[in-house]
Amino acid sequence: MREVSEILSSPESEGARRATVDSGARAPEGAPDPEVTERAKRRRFTAEYKLRILRKADACKGDGDVGALLRREGLYSSQLAAWRRQRDEIAKVGLKARKRGPKGKVVDPQVKQLKRENARLKRRLERVELMLDIQKKASEMLGIPLNPPDKDEND
Repeated sequence: MREVSEILSSPESEGARRATVDSGARAPEGAPDPEVTERAKRRRFTAEYKLRILRKADACKGDGDVGALLRREGLYSSQLAAWRRQRDEIAKVGLKARKRGPKGKVVDPQVKQLKRENARLKRRLERVELMLDIQKKASEMLGIPLNPPDKDEND
């Protein structure tokens, strides 16, 4: 059996070291490409899963039990804190007193604006019609003939 110093100083070992450093070496055919090209996707947790984990974490009694649970599930303590906050907010919303009776209709702001504009135009139309009536009566009293109004396509 050869000694360690002989193996390290032999020319065979030097060649082996250079072969691993060779940048032109490629993976053999059929081996997976070591380059990672696809972006990792975010994990999404269902509400049931979150509640189940929170119940398990709340049931942990001993030191390090919560840490073991988080390691086992592959979670972070910040996720656990955020999930607890979400659970508490939902509980607060559920306990709020609700107004009785039928719910009010939600009116689109654009509809409100159009109704105001419609009312403004109706008032303006009434004033214009009143002024036209006054002009007709004045022309009749003074004997000035008026040209008949042109027929609109809408009439």
